[in-house]
Formats: sequence, C-alpha cells, structure tokens
Amino acid sequence: MTDTTLQLDDEDTALDLDTAAPTTWNAATWFSVISLAATSFALVSAEFLPAGLLTPMARDLGISEGTAGQVVTATASVGAVTAMLSNVLIGRLNRKTVLVGLSALAVGSNLLAALAPNFWLLLLGRAGLGIALSAFWALSVAVVARLVGASATGRGMGIVTLGVSLATIAAPSAGALISDWLGWRSAMALTAGLAVIAMLLQLLSLPTLPATASNSLADVFRLTRRRGIQLGMLAILLLMTGHFAGSVYVRPFLEHVTLLATGPIALALLGFGIAAVIGNVAGGRMADANIHMALVGTAALMAFAALALVLWGVHIAVAFGFVTLWGLAFGMAPVVLPTNLSRAAPDALEAAGSLMVVSFQVAITTGAVVGGYVVDTYGAAGPLTLTVVLAASTVVLALLQPRR
Repeated sequence: MTDTTLQLDDEDTALDLDTAAPTTWNAATWFSVISLAATSFALVSAEFLPAGLLTPMARDLGISEGTAGQVVTATASVGAVTAMLSNVLIGRLNRKTVLVGLSALAVGSNLLAALAPNFWLLLLGRAGLGIALSAFWALSVAVVARLVGASATGRGMGIVTLGVSLATIAAPSAGALISDWLGWRSAMALTAGLAVIAMLLQLLSLPTLPATASNSLADVFRLTRRRGIQLGMLAILLLMTGHFAGSVYVRPFLEHVTLLATGPIALALLGFGIAAVIGNVAGGRMADANIHMALVGTAALMAFAALALVLWGVHIAVAFGFVTLWGLAFGMAPVVLPTNLSRAAPDALEAAGSLMVVSFQVAITTGAVVGGYVVDTYGAAGPLTLTVVLAASTVVLALLQPRR
C-alpha cells in the first residue's frame, strides 16, 4: 500500500487514489451521491431562506430588519468556529451515523427557528443549523471519495454541489412566496421537511462508512504545514473572497451602471443561477481530468467575466452575457477548489475538509465586509474590480502551484 492510499476501514478495504475512476456508476452509487446532493440542498436552502423573510420575521418578533439579518450571520459564524472541531468531536463514529445525525440536527434546528417565540431562540436554532452545515461540508469530500473512487471525486462533488446552486436560486424567492401565502414560520418549517427527506434518503442509500481515523486538533493544524494545503487554502481565500466581494453587489452594479429595472435584473440573476448549475457538472469533470487546468480555468473565467462587466457593463447585452459567464465560474469553484485541496492530503481528507470549510467561511465573511467598504468608497464598479484582482491573483497562484 503506498502513501497515496486512503484506508476505508481499520482492517481490509482501501481506496487507491491513483486508481482510474469507474466508467459507469451503479444504481447504489448514484443513489448515495444523490442523497448527499439532497442534503446539501436542504441545508443551503435553510441557510439562505431568511434573505426572503427578513421583513415579516422582524415585524413578528418586534425587531429591526438589521437585527433579523443576524440570523444569517449567526449560521456562518457558528459554522466557521465549529468546522475545526467537528471532525475531532465525531471521533470514530461511523460516518453514515454522523451524516444522518447532522440531518436530524438540521430538522430540530429548523423546527426551533420556525416555532421560536423570540429572537434569541430563533438565533439558537440558526446556530444549530450552522453546526450541521459546517460538519456536513467538512466530511463531504472524504465521503464522496469513498463512495465513487478518489479519481472521480470531482464528478461526485459536482453532483453534491448541485444542491447548493439549486438552493441559492430557489430558497430566497420560494421563501418570500411561501411567507406571503402562509407566513414566515411555515417557510422555516418547510426546510425542516426538506431535511427529513434528506435524512431518509441517507438512511436508505448510504453504505456503512466506518471511521478511517480519529482526528485531533493537532492533526488538523499539522496538516497546515504542507505546502500543497497552504496553497489550496490560499486559492480558496483569494477566489472566494473575490467572488463574494463582487457578487453581493452585482445588483447595485446592474441598477446604477447598466441601468436595469427590477425585472431584467431578476432575469440576469436567474441566468447566473442556471449557469452555476451547469458549472457544477462541468467543474467536476474538469477537476477529475486535470485539476491544475481546472483551477486556472475557473479563476480566469471569473476574472474575465468581472473585467468585462467593469469595462463594458453599461451595455445590456454585455451585462447579461458576462453575469451568466460569472455564474458558470462560480458553479465550478465549489467543486474545483475542494478537489484541489484534497489532492494535497489524500491521507487526511477529513482534516482537510475542516480546513476547507474554515477557508470558505472566512472568505465569505471577508468578501462581504470588504466589498461593502469598497462599494461605499469607490462606487458600484469597485467591488467587481476587486473581484478581477483577486481572481487574477488566483490564476497566478495556480500557475505557480506544483502539478498533482
């Protein structure tokens, strides 16, 4: 057994990371991966749902919309803090049991949020969701590699992250509609139902997944000494900070630079979302074929799209086209970046998963904060210019990164 082999259990089964991906997946493999995609859809839907519920939520609880918005911040903040601890706390528990338990936690957290009589219990429910989210994503790459084979990890993650793209398209608008019809609490309760479905799919489809290691915080921190891990984390921080610094402020750009009304803006953002779904699939295949070129291509595509918007975004056709192209790059990123990081730690995928989640959460928070400062200081095109700089920096980093 070489050092590029990942043990699947303590005694016999092993997964050679150099083995070619299977040309076809059997029905059980598809069912398992789809159950994880359903889980990502349920979790991310719950994460982004409050974006469409802030006004009625604030009114019902007697708080400001700004305070209500902290339910989103709480989920991300708790997720960032617990990501490092999740793989330590689960010890040697069977990973199927852990995943089912995380879905159960999401069910309980979403129900608590739906029934919360005050802001603090709502916040507690959202914190529980943050734990479920961070632990799920910390395990995701390792579990997918065990289900589909390491050389098909990109393809598997491409399917799992389809849930993310679909949720970001559907959750805010669906939440707003359901809130108008049945109230914001019903919309929250619906996400608990989605988590129940995901949990049932996991119970029915996932094979037993014995723990391959009992991780400690020391193991996680020791991993950061590896050059490949450092470069992989830096790639996540650069590209995702750039993305969230700019994408959060695409709507103001389309309003003030392209001069679009609400309807066309919604159409442009729909194009972004649909392209992201396509990017998930394309990114998975590219990552498995050549992870180095996949990383270069993803970052270059995002840099080019943002640059084109800055230079020619006053033209409606250009704006629509390059917002869509940006969506394609964004869909590729959450597949390519984790796969790239995992190649630097084939023997410690779960610990690498924790570092991946922390990197993403820091990038999301930093991007939103820095983007807000830049848009206030330099105007609507400022955040997109920052996206160009950081995405281009990721291209340079990828070109300098040793090929794996």
